[in-house]
Amino acid sequence: MKRHLLKTLILAATIIPSVVMAADASTKMPAPTVSDILDASGITVSGYLDVAYNKMNSTGLFFNAVPGPVSSGLTGNSRIFDTPGARADQNFSSFNLHQAALIVSKMPKEGAGGYLNLTAGQDAATIASTGFGASSPDNSSHMFDVTQAYASYTTGSLTIIGGKFATLAGAELITTPSNKNYSRAWMFGWGPYTHTGTRATYVASDKITLIAGLNNGWDQVISTTPTKTTELGFILAPVSMFSLATSYYHGKEMGTAVVGTRRYLDMVGTITVSDKLNFVFDYANGRQDAALTGGGKAKWNALALYANYQFNDTWRASYRHEAFDDKDGFRSNLTDVGGTLLGQKLTSNTATVGYAVAKNMELRGEVRLDKSDMDAFLQNDGTAKKNQTSYAVQAVYQF
Repeated sequence: MKRHLLKTLILAATIIPSVVMAADASTKMPAPTVSDILDASGITVSGYLDVAYNKMNSTGLFFNAVPGPVSSGLTGNSRIFDTPGARADQNFSSFNLHQAALIVSKMPKEGAGGYLNLTAGQDAATIASTGFGASSPDNSSHMFDVTQAYASYTTGSLTIIGGKFATLAGAELITTPSNKNYSRAWMFGWGPYTHTGTRATYVASDKITLIAGLNNGWDQVISTTPTKTTELGFILAPVSMFSLATSYYHGKEMGTAVVGTRRYLDMVGTITVSDKLNFVFDYANGRQDAALTGGGKAKWNALALYANYQFNDTWRASYRHEAFDDKDGFRSNLTDVGGTLLGQKLTSNTATVGYAVAKNMELRGEVRLDKSDMDAFLQNDGTAKKNQTSYAVQAVYQF
């Protein structure tokens, strides 16, 4: 009896630790991943790649362009973003690495946060700010840009940010996935991109949002003017199918050779007919003092109309019509052979088809027709025509 009891105890001493160890192994938690750590901290990390091929039947420059390589968005380009490295002696045809972007943010509903948007690629030269990459006459070597970097603090309905941030103006954005077309509208390219300063946003209700800020001006990290630019915004959403965002900028900016007051009004309206169909209009009106020879004022206005239709989860189509009246040539910088600014009226029609290869990747095909009331578009033989056409294929991958 004693011998049997002894054998039982020895057997139990051998089995029980093994069972306990097996139980511990089965309940042991796996090591946290980077995503788990970020989620727990409230930090989000995302980004995208934007690559494209674009072909035009013109050089992609206006008639007054300086011969030789110029970066996209600088004086002389007849397009914004989509003709980097355009040359006066050849029709534009190029594969383009537009943007490789990274966005890191922590934007809590209450308390302190921050936002960082880094952009590498050919578009960095276009969006470069004074004092932070932009230079004259050419900044094509600027291939990396700190596009946005700001701290934020939210309390209740009020959010205050300080640093470098995207403009309120315009229906289109720097971030490629936010746009429906491959090419950018002239009114986006000839408006502000970013501002450096401070901005306060107050959500009065689900129908009204008020915005006010003070900054260095248009695309200036280092201020080049003696005073600051005032920023005002108002977002009205009276019903679920309609919203209207109005922004106004007033401050000193560089004219043709001296500093003068610039006033810029932009209004974006969105009509959501259904979850598949929406329409957008964007109206802009600008004036620059001391912009013309002798100190005269320059005026411009523009209107863009958009229609977007989502056929299904895979296919969509977008159309944009734009009319830009550069009354005094100040925004397009079209000049005669003597260097005098020439006003021109520009129109453009753009059709884009999007195909979702995967949930996070889209292929876009686009056809765009541009027209001017002047012989404005430079040809590779040195002459100029009133129209230009382009065809493009773009791939946008998000992560």
